[in-house]
Amino acid sequence: MRVSLGKQGLTVSRMGLGCMGMSDFYAGRDEAEAIRTIHRALDLGIAFLDTADMYGPFKNEELVGRAIQGRRQEVILATKFGNRRSPDGQFLGISGKPEYVRQCCEASLKRLQVEVIDLYYQHRVDKTVPIEETVGAMAELVRAGKVRYLGLSEAAPATIRRAHRVHPITALQTEYSLWSRDVEEEILPTVRELGIGFVAYSPLGRGFLTGAFRKPTDLAADDFRRGHPRFQEGNFEKNLAQVGIVEKMAAEKKVTAAQVALAWVLSKGEDVVPIPGTKKVARLEENVRALDLRLTARDVQRLDEAIPRGVTAGPRYADMSNVSL
Repeated sequence: MRVSLGKQGLTVSRMGLGCMGMSDFYAGRDEAEAIRTIHRALDLGIAFLDTADMYGPFKNEELVGRAIQGRRQEVILATKFGNRRSPDGQFLGISGKPEYVRQCCEASLKRLQVEVIDLYYQHRVDKTVPIEETVGAMAELVRAGKVRYLGLSEAAPATIRRAHRVHPITALQTEYSLWSRDVEEEILPTVRELGIGFVAYSPLGRGFLTGAFRKPTDLAADDFRRGHPRFQEGNFEKNLAQVGIVEKMAAEKKVTAAQVALAWVLSKGEDVVPIPGTKKVARLEENVRALDLRLTARDVQRLDEAIPRGVTAGPRYADMSNVSL
């Protein structure tokens, strides 16, 4: 199933695939399995692939580029720039400078082994550079035929409006799930007013809502979630109550908790496209089956009321200074 993402002409699969964890942040790396997962996604019609230059860093774009060789025409390819990292993984800050935008695009095209990027996002807003300058440089890439559509990630409503006046923004990507519902207040109404599609990253609450974790130590020592506020002792135990609510409905419907959590995001409108990340074929296939799960209006209401906005213990990031700008 394909849906329109925004009003600029881009169509994508109803669900995408987040590729970040194949190369970075989450424990465990198996490149062969990751490539099999991407191939299986394409076979199943999940053709909206999401990566970024900072994942790896740089390695994830290279992996995705290898995986789509010979299948480029099947893929809607999205990548991002703006989070600066050194080759050894050190974070170097955020940049939205026009010259940096151009450099990043050229580097991403080379790593992905493609001639054009379908959807190019500013990964994080640079507080030191007017958004008009950054989007102006991104618009030049569209005119040059190197990028088809433009997106923003974790931008605030006022920033989205300013950017959209410079060049039409096709999609906004921001975290959205049962345990991260703050976008419902202002961001979703704003993008809908402007005809911008919404891409929901971490729709499974970074895996928490699947029920895979029962205590913080279930995470590998090198998994970045060990340091995530919502996975910390104290917050973790409080947030397990949300998992129990999802699991109860999953048991009633004889599906998995992951499928219920994804179906809830899907229920929020065809302009909301979740991109659950996985690096394993089995998990991908489980996630895709959520497309066949239809929650009733009463089901959605039950979840909305049981896991209201703001109930999750802990912020979305340890440092929230670079989101919703």
